[in-house]
Amino acid sequence: MKALDELTFDNRFARLGDAFSTSVLPEPIAEPRLVVASDAALALLDLDAAQAEEPVFAELFSGHKLWAEADPRAMVYSGHQFGSYNPRLGDGRGLLLGEVYNDAGEHWDLHLKGAGQTPYSRMGDGRAVLRSSIREFLASEALHALGIPTSRAGCVIGSSTPVWREKQERAAMVLRLAQSHVRFGSLEYFFYTKQNDQLKELADHVLSLHYAECLEQPEPYLAMFRTIVERQAELIAKWQAYGFCHGVMNTDNMSILGITFDFGPFAFLDDFDQNFICNHSDHEGRYSFSNQVPIGQWNLSALAQALTPFISVEALREALGMFLPLYQAHYLDLMRRRLGLTTAEDDDADLIARLLQLMQNSAVDYSLFFRRLGEESADIAVSRLRDDFVDMLGFDAWAQMYIARIAREPAANQEDRRARMHAVNPLYILRNYLAQRAIEAAEQGDYSEVRRLHQVLCTPFEEQPGMDSYAQRPPDWGKHLEISCSS
Repeated sequence: MKALDELTFDNRFARLGDAFSTSVLPEPIAEPRLVVASDAALALLDLDAAQAEEPVFAELFSGHKLWAEADPRAMVYSGHQFGSYNPRLGDGRGLLLGEVYNDAGEHWDLHLKGAGQTPYSRMGDGRAVLRSSIREFLASEALHALGIPTSRAGCVIGSSTPVWREKQERAAMVLRLAQSHVRFGSLEYFFYTKQNDQLKELADHVLSLHYAECLEQPEPYLAMFRTIVERQAELIAKWQAYGFCHGVMNTDNMSILGITFDFGPFAFLDDFDQNFICNHSDHEGRYSFSNQVPIGQWNLSALAQALTPFISVEALREALGMFLPLYQAHYLDLMRRRLGLTTAEDDDADLIARLLQLMQNSAVDYSLFFRRLGEESADIAVSRLRDDFVDMLGFDAWAQMYIARIAREPAANQEDRRARMHAVNPLYILRNYLAQRAIEAAEQGDYSEVRRLHQVLCTPFEEQPGMDSYAQRPPDWGKHLEISCSS
């Protein structure tokens, strides 16, 4: 493992030049202090975890110091926001410090969110607040632990710098790691401004660095787009299967790599609700939980439009047509596993749909239901879960179907069934009230709860002694927290 001064930089995106990003130095925040760090995320940079405790660590990730080899840039992009095209967005509060090349041969962007004003700040102060930084950190690492593709979070640095949102808060910076920060909106920007040479240069950059296997295909750009469609379908299937709501699926928040990206008013479902809206600014429910699938396809169509100079419209339409079947296949596979099924039958989709409707009508806790379903044999588990449902007769009918379906599975003892189901059904998820509790303590200078919650979420499938309180249904107040985009 390495020390901070031993990192190797190779700033490939910065070398594209000023058409793609603007050179900007981070603005320091006052009295920087480490709030929380992820040893696993820092290990992607080959960094020794002990480096996070060094004073220079907080100085580097709060804007006070900079590596000589870093080349901080604010990236330009546009995007469709709530369905309307915004022609010029860009990194308004973030900076790509540079790309670190690790010993495994991987490049990782160091992106500092909350680093101050840039040419793209659009009248904003360029800051992130402590609460939003903690939420992004926890969500990034929690999703990764669940097996959902995501950007990673290296650390949160707090400060005494005041910022104004709905009230006065304190500024913070979060270190985000990803193998690319190019978004759907990055390509849209050059398409709609008719900068065709730059559009091709960016597409070639993404193709050669992140989809190199597609270069061997007869139509490399089409092969790349098809792969992006496949990745997006699998990503959203995992969101839906695990009850994750992104909240702001604008095209500028969609990663070209098919990873979860740009966290704002996200939430995991507590009670199951297909119509759940986690962003209180989303008045029409465009980004509701059930709409994430069609919006995923809509966003891909926006990306397809930006790629029309390189790919025929007919080929793009055919590739887009893959999305829904791929999504359905991934989703069915995940939900079968969550139900303890190892084989596939034609009626499985109906079995899942009936269960979700029953859960919807009874406000059943989404995560705990699946966890408890695997605790005991199918017949005993459903009998214990029955009391959670208002429509008990409806649940009884579903339970009979489920028990009969389990009976057609290859024989397995209950110990194997529990191990298999617990491996895909988390005991601990990042519930909004848990994050809020940790944030309130951190805002008072106590970071112990943020760090404890982070550790719990790092192993969500394994029961952890003394952590029962993190696996409970939320109190009533915890189910109705309003989360905004304001950060």
